[in-house]
Amino acid sequence: MLKKISSLFFVGLTFISPNSQAEKHPVIAGPLVTEELVQQITRADQRLFDALFNNCDLREAQNLVTDDFEMYHDKWGQTAKSGEEFINAITNMCKQRENGNGIRARRELVIESTKIYPVNHYGAIQSGTHRFYGINDDKSEILRESSQFTHLWKQVDGKWQLARVLSFDHKPAEQHIAH
Repeated sequence: MLKKISSLFFVGLTFISPNSQAEKHPVIAGPLVTEELVQQITRADQRLFDALFNNCDLREAQNLVTDDFEMYHDKWGQTAKSGEEFINAITNMCKQRENGNGIRARRELVIESTKIYPVNHYGAIQSGTHRFYGINDDKSEILRESSQFTHLWKQVDGKWQLARVLSFDHKPAEQHIAH
């Protein structure tokens, strides 16, 4: 039996040369990240979260998401199936904050956790960690939770728009930090 297996292995090797496979089907690297791309995505991320989350600037937010935007959240499932649906949800959140019923909050990107990868002919993938702070009436802040994210950014006419969001691994703050 062992002789039969080793004979089959040897026959297989004679038909598949590692060199010929590499020549016929070379493995190529994906596009390289540039400092310019990192800066562009970091700025787009800041603009987006300032508009949507920190400042409730809905006009700016509409320009920063694609029409076919989708968001998936570990706690609530698919939370948006379009840019319009997402902006409507943000509008409701902002109205609740204005009425004193919602949590005033701020999102903070953990810069050292952020990784950015170019996607040829589309845009870029951004992943990392962010923290969410509740803002008290006296303007002090309390760390409420942190989570991981993966964003797919699309470059449209030279501008960056968020197309897909995966928001996951939400964890309540282990300790409260006031600023």
